[in-house]
Amino acid sequence: MPLFGKKAKQAKGAIDENQTISQSVTRPGEESPASNGTAKNEVTQKNEAPTPQPRPKLVFHCQQAHGSPTGIISGFSNVKELYQKIAECYDMETDQILFCTLNTHKIDMSRLLGGQIGLEDFIFAHIKSQPKEVDVTKSEDALGLTITDNGAGYAFIKRIKEGSIMDKTPLIAVGDHIEKIDGKSLVGCRHFEVAKMLKEIPKGKTFTIRTVEPMKSDIHPFYMYEIDI
Repeated sequence: MPLFGKKAKQAKGAIDENQTISQSVTRPGEESPASNGTAKNEVTQKNEAPTPQPRPKLVFHCQQAHGSPTGIISGFSNVKELYQKIAECYDMETDQILFCTLNTHKIDMSRLLGGQIGLEDFIFAHIKSQPKEVDVTKSEDALGLTITDNGAGYAFIKRIKEGSIMDKTPLIAVGDHIEKIDGKSLVGCRHFEVAKMLKEIPKGKTFTIRTVEPMKSDIHPFYMYEIDI
């Protein structure tokens, strides 16, 4: 059952309890007082508005992608509100969340949370880790990056083209938030603004890019291990 982008399914066979049907029946040979000898069926319907029923509360499970207890969140209708609920659940600042994936703790851009989420989806929040800074010489027209953003002020690397400038640059990786270019903060910028800034860097120029990687862990609480001793 999607939360964003689709309408919730309505229950089949629903009955409007405020609609009543009353019928007056006249036997053969008898007269109805209001019909002058003609049998007449009367249908009346109340015009009162139906009493609004409270919507069921949608509840979702979440974890921090590098490992944490499972949290329960609800009461959000967009990405910013979702991040706020996760931050409240784990007693952290909202700006610590880089992005979320569905049903995997890995940095898998095919599972990136977008405009839809189902009731069975498990949300994994990827949290800020250490910043990285590297000098890059733009030796070609294209850097080889595909950039997206989390809808809450962070642009990050979605793909790196194999064999490109950025593919050969150490430290840069998929999932990194692009925080600064030549000391200018990009926090709050949309992905197309960051892409435009990188495209406008002249060929042959060396620039400094500062990124922040998501926190990682080799062991995840979903997995069980056995050790023989």
